[in-house]
Amino acid sequence: MNKIFPQGDGDGNAAAGTKALPGGEGVQTCVTLMNRTGFLCHDRRRCVPASRVCDGVRTCAQGEDEDEAMCRDVPQSLPSFLVARCGDPSSWIYSDQKCDGINNCGDCSDELSPVTACPPCGPGWWRCPSIVFKYCDCIPRVLCRDHTQHCSDWSDEYSCPGP
Repeated sequence: MNKIFPQGDGDGNAAAGTKALPGGEGVQTCVTLMNRTGFLCHDRRRCVPASRVCDGVRTCAQGEDEDEAMCRDVPQSLPSFLVARCGDPSSWIYSDQKCDGINNCGDCSDELSPVTACPPCGPGWWRCPSIVFKYCDCIPRVLCRDHTQHCSDWSDEYSCPGP
């Protein structure tokens, strides 16, 4: 799950390192400090992670991330940049949950090709055929050498160098 880390003033109002994406007037998309798709508040300073939009908590100062019209019929009422489709077209996730190492769609389509093109496992991950439903092609390295099988080939216990 993505978080907004305190930035700028003590209230977390400055979005240092956050950048708005091009797209014209009225487009409220941005990239969070975690390099994930976000929703740009009207103050153009705060970038709310996509999965924090329409969650019942007003994160933007003016509450636009919980706008009634936008949150009325989720996901259809959400801006398209906040939504990612799963392998099953009737299923969806928030766009910042794509390529995060977690099996959010339930069929790994948010982590694996051909539906999604994700980069290889990151530095804190071990690539293996996972037997844990929560993960797809990579497991967190903290699970390596913990005396529990997480990879079908047992490489997490015998090959992975650990955290």
